[in-house]
Amino acid sequence: MKRLLLPALFALAAPAFADEALLARPEAQAFVERTAREQGLDRAAVADALRQAVIKPNIVGILDRPSTARPWYQFRPAHVNTRLASEGAAFWQQNASWLELAENRYQVDPAVIVAIIGIETGYGRNMGSFRVLDALATIGFNYPRRADYFQGELSAFLRLARDENGDPTSFKGSYAGAMGMPQFMPSSFRKWAVDLNGDGKRDIWSTPADAIGSVANYLQQHGWQHGADILLPAALPAGLADTLAADKFNLHYSVGELKKMGVQIDADIADPVLGVVFPLEVSAGNTQYWLGLQNFYTITRYNKSTLYATAVAQLSQDIAQRRGAQLAVQ
Repeated sequence: MKRLLLPALFALAAPAFADEALLARPEAQAFVERTAREQGLDRAAVADALRQAVIKPNIVGILDRPSTARPWYQFRPAHVNTRLASEGAAFWQQNASWLELAENRYQVDPAVIVAIIGIETGYGRNMGSFRVLDALATIGFNYPRRADYFQGELSAFLRLARDENGDPTSFKGSYAGAMGMPQFMPSSFRKWAVDLNGDGKRDIWSTPADAIGSVANYLQQHGWQHGADILLPAALPAGLADTLAADKFNLHYSVGELKKMGVQIDADIADPVLGVVFPLEVSAGNTQYWLGLQNFYTITRYNKSTLYATAVAQLSQDIAQRRGAQLAVQ
């Protein structure tokens, strides 16, 4: 593969605050060689980019915080609320033509696209303030448990910066290196980001059309079924919940099999359809059960959390209702 130089800004001298010692580490030198070879980048340019990375100890601190899983009744208010629904309807109004194009091209329901962008970044309001280069280098070289994955993302990011004609020190994102309105990791950007408005750039940071198209493309490629249900309420016989819990991210059972086990579904769903039953604690000590279908599973490919997927489903319904009210008075 022909090795291409990155943009001129990529090779600027390292700023004084960069971690000069990083490039001297054997694993960093191996990264430079591997990235140059696998991504078709100039070795000196990769080294210069890595030399500009600033290690951020506060990111390691964030990763080391104890995990505190919240129940649904605590998770929901931050992700399904009047503000996100209202802003979502406004975002739809402002970008109606792009959402229509995305729906036609990718066969993904607009309300779900809008809900994901709303939950991820508040429609672009909170896209992260960390330099992506710093975030990925910090975790890739200073957090051994995730080193392989984040070095891979750093490698993909440097290729992304070259392909998008950008200075790698200028890209901003989350503490984990997720980028833009839809919070794509670099490898996801390379696979699924699209230039929906046709201006020659895949700008998921400041171009809503490209963010919309990229989310739609991601969902389509992960099995979205246009117009189909996402989740439905279900009732389980005593003792069955523990049997199903281990498969919460897998469409392991058909609706017919679930019915034979005693699961009650108040909807006309064909027996061959695959689904997953999962619990939601709607108030302290009060659990309800739901049946997630293919579209629910697809959303969990975007974020592997039943709480997240449920929030997207419910927020999308609220947004769609508000959008319907908008259209009714136009």
